[in-house]
Amino acid sequence: MALRNLMARFGAGAASVDTVLDRDVAQPGGTVSGRVVVVGGSVAQDVEEVVVGLQARVEVESGDSEWREDVVFGRARVGAGFTTVPGERTELPFSLRLPWQTPVTAIGRWHLRGVHVGVVTKLVIAGAVDPGDLDAVTVAPLPVQQAVVDALGSLGWRFKHADVEKGRLHGSDLPFYQELEFAPPASARGVNELEVTFLADPQGVDVVLEADRRGGLFTEGRDVVSRLRLSHADTDRSRVAGALERAVRELGARRGWGW
Repeated sequence: MALRNLMARFGAGAASVDTVLDRDVAQPGGTVSGRVVVVGGSVAQDVEEVVVGLQARVEVESGDSEWREDVVFGRARVGAGFTTVPGERTELPFSLRLPWQTPVTAIGRWHLRGVHVGVVTKLVIAGAVDPGDLDAVTVAPLPVQQAVVDALGSLGWRFKHADVEKGRLHGSDLPFYQELEFAPPASARGVNELEVTFLADPQGVDVVLEADRRGGLFTEGRDVVSRLRLSHADTDRSRVAGALERAVRELGARRGWGW
């Protein structure tokens, strides 16, 4: 028995944990629910707590270095203070609300490469390696976010890439933010790309537009920023396209681009 206890401390024969989601698709501001299934290992173990949370993979830049790290947000305790019995199954239901500014991982039928959000589960056992589980969640855009993407496409901006960066923008609630990158139409002279960040809340969304200006032989490229406020009811693509076109043209006029 002593040998079994020692092995369980290092994970061999320890309790296992599996998270079963009711549905693996959600939207910012919505919920993801399911149950945590704990199965006792070869020996009894005291579980201090069972914690679930949302996890996003973010890009971190520091000087000339760049790397990715996993950031947990929106965590909740779903169980605590019980002892596992060998072979016994314990189910703990949970429900997590996704913050309004949770990164989107898919647009339409396309999953965004490099953008990962999931439900991470951790079983905290005193004096032992803590077993855990990670289940991917597809975060679909809000209707107003989808309308912005569709409207940009109708204006000739071509989606290129998406990433999640560590840091904060004015109005952001999380320690990271998402950027959607769009290549410009031929008519948008002097612009490398348009980066779009959604800062959503219960009333609507701030659409942060950041344009990367091309640098020439005697000029330096600069990032210039504008914001557009939309409500959740602003889902008409033509109206959103008109508002976006005005915002981008005003941004360009201030910085001397041409159309």
